[in-house]
Amino acid sequence: MDYQIVAQDLRFPEGPIWMQDGSVIVVEIAAGRLTRITSNGDKQTIAEPGGGPNGAAIGPDGRVYLCNNGGFSWTEHNGLLFPGRQPRDYSGGRIETVDIGTGRVERLYDSCDGIPLKGPNDIVFDDRGGFYFTDCGKSREHDVDLGGVFYARADGSSIHAIARGLLQPNGCGLCPDGKTLYVSLTSERLLLAFDLEGDGQAAASWPKPGRVVTSFPGRQWLDSLAVTADGHVCVAALVENPGIVSVDPVTGKTTSFLLPDPVTTNICFGGHDMKDAWITLSASGKLIRTRWDRPGLRLAHYA
Repeated sequence: MDYQIVAQDLRFPEGPIWMQDGSVIVVEIAAGRLTRITSNGDKQTIAEPGGGPNGAAIGPDGRVYLCNNGGFSWTEHNGLLFPGRQPRDYSGGRIETVDIGTGRVERLYDSCDGIPLKGPNDIVFDDRGGFYFTDCGKSREHDVDLGGVFYARADGSSIHAIARGLLQPNGCGLCPDGKTLYVSLTSERLLLAFDLEGDGQAAASWPKPGRVVTSFPGRQWLDSLAVTADGHVCVAALVENPGIVSVDPVTGKTTSFLLPDPVTTNICFGGHDMKDAWITLSASGKLIRTRWDRPGLRLAHYA
C-alpha cells in the first residue's frame, strides 16, 4: 500500500478524528495526551487527561468524547512500543469529554449499574445524542477482565450495557443506516454484528451476544474499525499480517492491505470525497495517510 507519513514520534497514537480544517486529532495513549496534527504535520497538545486515552469521537456539542482505559504498562523492543498489563498507577476506566478550545477535561461516566468501567476502548456516536462504546477490560499477571458493549447519552443522563461477558471487545462502528453495530473481539479474532432495535437496544441473541460476520486465522488479532459509505467494515489487524482488512458484511469476504507496523490499530476517513484514509501505526508512533478504494462513511457530528 502506498502512503504518506503525516506525523511521527508519537507515543502510541490511536483514535484518529478527521476535522473539517484538514487536521487530525489523535490520542497518544502512552503519553496520556490528546493531540491535534495539522495538515502540514505540526503537533499541538489539546489536553493531557492522563491514564490511557484510547478511542475518541466528536460529540453533538463539539467536544471530544474519550474512552480512557486507565493506562497500560509499556515495553520497548527494537524501537517499537507495546502496551501490556494493568499498570501499578492504573487510574480506572472512564468516559471523558474534552473541550477542544480550552483543553478542559470532564469525567462523564466511570461505572454502569454500579460496576466500574475497566478499560473503555472505542466509541461511535449515533445521530440522536447517544454513543456506543466498548470496554476491553484489563489484564493482570494471573487474571483478565471480561468486557462489554455499552450505550450512553452524551449529556451524562444514562448508561446501560448491551452485552457483557465478552473477551476483549475492541473496535466498534455503525453501518450506514444505523441499524447494525459492528464490534471486533481482539484475541478471539471475531467481527461481530449486533442488530439494533432502537436507541442502544440490541436484538436478543443466544447463547452468545452478537452474530459472527467473519473470523480471522492464526494470530491475526483485531483492533479498531471504521465503516465505508457502502457498508464495508475496515478493521485493523495486529501481530500477524498487520494492516487494514476490508470486510464485506454480507458475504464475509476479506481483502487485506498490509502495513509495516505489527500494531496497526485504527483507520478513519475524511477529505472532500471521504476517500482519504488516516491510519495509526501505533508501535512505531506514526500517523499515515493513503487513498482508499471507496469513500468512508461520514460520521455523526463531524466538526
